[in-house]
Amino acid sequence: MKLDAQQLQAEDFASLAAQCRTARGAILHMTTLASSGHPGGSMSTIDFLLTLYHMIEVDPAQPNMPTRDRVIFSHGHVSPAAYATLGLMGFFPLQDAISQFRLAGSIFEGHVEPDVPGIEWASGNLGQGLSAGCGFALAAKQKGLDSNVFVLMGDGEQQKGQLSEARRFAVKHDLTNITAFCDYNQLQISGNIHDVMPQNILDNYLSDGWDVIEIDGHDLQEIATAISDAVVNEAPTLILAHTTMGKGVSFMENREKFHGSTLSESQLADALAELNVPNNLDLYKKLRADFVPQRHELPASQDFSIQTTSRTYTEKTDNRSAWGNALADIATTNPDLPMAVFDCDLAGSVKTNSFAKVRPECFIQGGIMEHNAAVAAGALSKEGIQTYFSDFGVFGVDETYNQHRLSDINRTNLKVVTTHVGLDVGEDGKTHQCIDYLGCMRNLYHFHTIIPADPNQTDRVIRYISGKYGNYLVPMGRSKLDLLRHPDGSLIFGENYRFCYGKADKLRDGADAALLTMGTVANRAVEVADILAKEGINLQVWNISCPDQMDEDALRAAAATGTVFTYEDHNVHTGLGAVVADALMQMQKSCHFVKFGVEDYAISGKSDDVFAWCELDTASIVKRIKKLL
Repeated sequence: MKLDAQQLQAEDFASLAAQCRTARGAILHMTTLASSGHPGGSMSTIDFLLTLYHMIEVDPAQPNMPTRDRVIFSHGHVSPAAYATLGLMGFFPLQDAISQFRLAGSIFEGHVEPDVPGIEWASGNLGQGLSAGCGFALAAKQKGLDSNVFVLMGDGEQQKGQLSEARRFAVKHDLTNITAFCDYNQLQISGNIHDVMPQNILDNYLSDGWDVIEIDGHDLQEIATAISDAVVNEAPTLILAHTTMGKGVSFMENREKFHGSTLSESQLADALAELNVPNNLDLYKKLRADFVPQRHELPASQDFSIQTTSRTYTEKTDNRSAWGNALADIATTNPDLPMAVFDCDLAGSVKTNSFAKVRPECFIQGGIMEHNAAVAAGALSKEGIQTYFSDFGVFGVDETYNQHRLSDINRTNLKVVTTHVGLDVGEDGKTHQCIDYLGCMRNLYHFHTIIPADPNQTDRVIRYISGKYGNYLVPMGRSKLDLLRHPDGSLIFGENYRFCYGKADKLRDGADAALLTMGTVANRAVEVADILAKEGINLQVWNISCPDQMDEDALRAAAATGTVFTYEDHNVHTGLGAVVADALMQMQKSCHFVKFGVEDYAISGKSDDVFAWCELDTASIVKRIKKLL
């Protein structure tokens, strides 16, 4: 921190109080101008926020200064307070934030976004900010930085379960560099928080091992002292600030209506007069009318430089072991590569245990708290650390989809590697059969999904993504697989194979029809082709490892046969079949098209038996193809 409470003098607090009035005026101006927004909570949290920014290590001229303290807004709807504070601190002209608030094409969106200088993390989905704070705090410790992380939260969001995960995680990993602030105005959209959903915020934090400091959230000296004390505490600390919604304007105070309701122009005039702040609404109206919408892109990030030597398997094994071995190899070969691997009590099953032995200090055990682990991993990955989050498919994709969506919006660098996807999960049954991973993750614009077909391709894929910046999903099944081979017995993904993103792999040649497949089903697809070849039916077989970027040359070749089949152990409505159909339509390629996939929730049993039940085993596919040709 730049300052502690003892360094602040009476004149500093007088200046701060004046700035708080100005900030409240800015909050009311921007929300009235936009006719939307959340003024009430913004006004109850502004005293803490402005005091904090006057004490912490930040530089408006260098908003991305590596040694800066981080401020995370969990309740992202208090964006008016965030923008007012950052504008007053010089991160950008305050009048820009006021006049452009919630205006299409402006960076000053309704909830905070990292396009805005000084904003670290896009938020709005309540209950996730403390997890993000944990990720940033972990990154600071791993990089040896003496910086602090401050997470601002509302009281209503304390009802969220993910916060309990984040509290335990922070204590377990000794994140003494994290301070949380709770704006305890005791009102939420539907009324008093104790009526909506009773909770005991103070005891919840104490019971999980946090220190708690209770303060008057509008007493600037108390706020400053609490911040100083929290930073030097030897435990994660919550500042529980008793505040008043709408503080500063008498007719707004303690009224839940103003959580998300704005003032009329006449009410604004009365409020500004009470605050003794000039009414500049006409000026801001003109600036708003003159604004020219712009498109904003976050700057591109650099890939990682890694040294790696591939493994080539010659005996049957599982993709998950190949992933674990490749990860440990990379950690061993690149001892200076910043890395972090998040596990959720499944290291032995998802095969991250080898990495844990090589780099124990970079192995992050998150316990059975997938939501927190997913967000913490995403936040940490933004700090120049190659970050992996490994889990079973139903937990690492389905259960944490919303968390990954938030990471994608924040343009993180997260490598999600899931095992036990599709029907290949053993006897765990339908609750554990992740048959929708591709359909889910295709909704996220900046995630790339790569589905390896055998252990050798898995090895190359893991080494490929480990050198890349960006979000990747690599899903794989559970069982040991035969290595894919050409008809002459040579390995398809042998020593000379190099993975190329977006390139399909021809597994068999043929002109009678094409069979397109992905993942662990590739072995079955090859077996189908070999059986039919003996009966005079020659299938062209393609492995589509990158369904997000279809290989158009492969699709043209497949469509030229006149008949295209897709074969997968994924939901037949949202998986490879849907992707191929869409691509063929856009390419204006006409052919007979049939999808083989999972048509309903399956059963518990050995993988081969489950495939047979779903009529996706080799014999069933052979029979179904012969009937259609």
